[in-house]
Amino acid sequence: MHARSDRFDQEAWLDAWTELDATGFRYRILSERGSEHIRNKVLRAVLKREQEIVAEGMHRAALTDANYVFTEPGEEADGVRYVRMKPKRKDVVLVDGRMVLSPDGNDLLRIEGRLARNPSFWTSLVNVVRHFATVDGVRVPTSTESQAQLKLAGRSTMQVVYEYESINGRPVTVSSKRQLASAARPRQQ
Repeated sequence: MHARSDRFDQEAWLDAWTELDATGFRYRILSERGSEHIRNKVLRAVLKREQEIVAEGMHRAALTDANYVFTEPGEEADGVRYVRMKPKRKDVVLVDGRMVLSPDGNDLLRIEGRLARNPSFWTSLVNVVRHFATVDGVRVPTSTESQAQLKLAGRSTMQVVYEYESINGRPVTVSSKRQLASAARPRQQ
């Protein structure tokens, strides 16, 4: 994980081991460096919030008709398909934006848009892009990039890259780990 505040010219990094199973979401911080304020108020807070969201029920964030109104897929000049997704409620775990699908419409490549509700009074806008890949037959996130406008700190960014040792209790193959490393490289937009 990496976060940066442009106005204060501060940044921080944090590496964590996370586990998600039927008993919940757990994390252990392996290493961290940079701004103590950003590590504690941003990066550690993201992990804690993820733990709370899982405990409350991940159904709140699911890409389902219960949470979103979806449009029919439309094809763009770049060959991929786009599906507009409009949240049915204001919630910090939902995105007002679009899904980007493979040209055949069968694989989710990314979700991009704005959080349906700002996470705090201090945040006036959060844009997110979450990238996905299919690894050993399971679709998983590979990275999340966010850009927020904060009332005191101005423009701030965060990147999270996901690496997997196992998915659904099965070890991830070496070739899939290589695929993930390639898919998780930061993109220029």
